[in-house]
Amino acid sequence: MQRIFIVLVVVIATFVSATAQTNNKLVAASVARGKTIYLQRCMVCHQADGGGVPKLNAPLDASSTVNGSDISKLVKYIVKGLNDRIEIDGEFYANAMPAANDLKDQQIADVLTFIRNNWSNKAGPITLTQVKQIRSKLK
Repeated sequence: MQRIFIVLVVVIATFVSATAQTNNKLVAASVARGKTIYLQRCMVCHQADGGGVPKLNAPLDASSTVNGSDISKLVKYIVKGLNDRIEIDGEFYANAMPAANDLKDQQIADVLTFIRNNWSNKAGPITLTQVKQIRSKLK
């Protein structure tokens, strides 16, 4: 009986390890795709270091909005753009952000995963399913 238990534990541990490795590879691939999008579409305003431009373009690095659990704002900003003066972490930013509604859901998930896992950010990845759900509710 003890041997069966040990074998079962080893099988479960192997499965969990393999699943974690697969998830890490998927996140790494998403980050790599997201980096390409960021460099092409976002870097001009938000800068290579994610620091933004004071009073104009909000920083993405160490931002509570970027690192927070409510990603609906992030998806909305990408899809709809932003024309309002906004406050983030006690600072105000007034430069308009153009809509990037031409990006596919996977591209949005990828760029947000890159942003949330780059510089000093240590937030979780964004999935295609999350983006689809949020985008479907945007008016």
